[in-house]
Amino acid sequence: MAQLESNKPLNLRIIGLGLIIFIAFTSFIDLSPGNPQVTYTAAIAIIMALWWVTEAIPIGVTALLPVLLFPAFGIMNGKAVSTVYINYIIFLFLGGFMMAIALEKWNLHKRMALAILMSVGGSPFRILLGFMLASAFLSMWMSNTATAMMMLPIAFSVLNSLEEEHGKEDMNRFSIGILLSIAYACSIGGIATLVGTPPNLAFVRIFEITFPNATEISFGQWLIFALPLAIGMFFITLVYLAFLFIPKKPIKKLNRSFFKEKYKALGPLTYEQKVLSALFILLILLWIFRKNINIGATVIPGWSQLLNYPKFINDGTIAIFIALLLFIIPSKENKGEGLITWNVSYKIPWHIILLFGGGFALAKGFLDSGLSAHIGAQLQSAGNFSDLGLIATITTVMSFLTEFTSNTATTEMMLPIISAMATQIGTHPILLMVPLTLAASMAFMFPIATPPNAIVFGSGKIKMKDMIFTGFFLNMLAIILITLTTYYWLPIAFDMDLSIFPEWAKEAVLNHSK
Repeated sequence: MAQLESNKPLNLRIIGLGLIIFIAFTSFIDLSPGNPQVTYTAAIAIIMALWWVTEAIPIGVTALLPVLLFPAFGIMNGKAVSTVYINYIIFLFLGGFMMAIALEKWNLHKRMALAILMSVGGSPFRILLGFMLASAFLSMWMSNTATAMMMLPIAFSVLNSLEEEHGKEDMNRFSIGILLSIAYACSIGGIATLVGTPPNLAFVRIFEITFPNATEISFGQWLIFALPLAIGMFFITLVYLAFLFIPKKPIKKLNRSFFKEKYKALGPLTYEQKVLSALFILLILLWIFRKNINIGATVIPGWSQLLNYPKFINDGTIAIFIALLLFIIPSKENKGEGLITWNVSYKIPWHIILLFGGGFALAKGFLDSGLSAHIGAQLQSAGNFSDLGLIATITTVMSFLTEFTSNTATTEMMLPIISAMATQIGTHPILLMVPLTLAASMAFMFPIATPPNAIVFGSGKIKMKDMIFTGFFLNMLAIILITLTTYYWLPIAFDMDLSIFPEWAKEAVLNHSK
């Protein structure tokens, strides 16, 4: 899920540079004669991209620029741009994040992680598998930053025991492998669910803004598509890390009692943990089976069809329903309180919520101003590529771009451009927007690429060359897997014929060309 933002000082030089570029662009460049809003929107996008990438000011503050600049430059009405910031995707994120906070508050996430390690751990390979399983599973539902932070002390405890048994030098390489496995598994697990990483949620909403008549992409539909990709990437990464970092000479297995002792130290399962476990499972089931799931000729009926108004229910509705139960169901340990209290609001990453809103506003501005159509026209040459070539190219560019930039902000900047290109060249938009979204989370080379990478690198046990060498190969593997999964599995999972340019895309082109 979302990453937490650290407090960074203002970068006055970049702030000034952005303002100079913005003024120069709006004063001396005319992208579309007779339609100055195209130029103004492009200038706003450029200054937002610059400030987002460099974090010259907090990213949540940059995300508010459309609220001021869109009305000022006649791109969108102030009321219209304001309403774009709040929608069901925001409530899906909020509800999911409150569940993650509850898991963390009652220590259920640590119990889950130790249960996995206890059942899997033993040999070096099994230990590696256990850490990756725990990290990937938890990152499907909660912040990958929090997951990495929680897994790190457990990893150090395991590694210290192994070093005492076999010596620090012999365990040095294995230590690197364990730490990298945690960071990489956090990223891999996040792509499997809509709430697992912010770019996934950004895609769903920007897709809906751009193509309002398209069929909704539900939580269950995304899971069916992305989970096989995550599993494939998981096992390839596991085997690759095992080959690189597991000691060649036989070493004594770590006794399972090691994890059992840590699990027992948590005490018996509490009332709060039991209730929270039930709510967590209920949330997952309600998300997955809300809508009918079509896989080829097989149809799994959705529970929302039992209601009088099934179309009125969305994934955000479910998230808020469970979140309300978290506030309402009383805690036995804290008398007079629910499982969570309003104090959780201090832990909610409001900067990510504003970042979502800014990206949604930018996408709407691209459409309303005509900038999307203008960009699409400039990218007509992309029509010479095959669909497979386009997917591979977009995935490659995005994968390496997000090694240096915020994956959420970059996704929100790139999705309107890619959707415009797709409609201009007559390619099914989902065929290009989905791999771009997935590639945003597959950054393995540099510490700055993702918070989990930065966290494990900060342990002092990993050298930059280790992360770059290991991560480059995984980046390439991710590009290949995303490309093949999108091309061959996505049409089946989404029950769409991606070789045909859909009617809802044609309608969107007509509406925004008027």
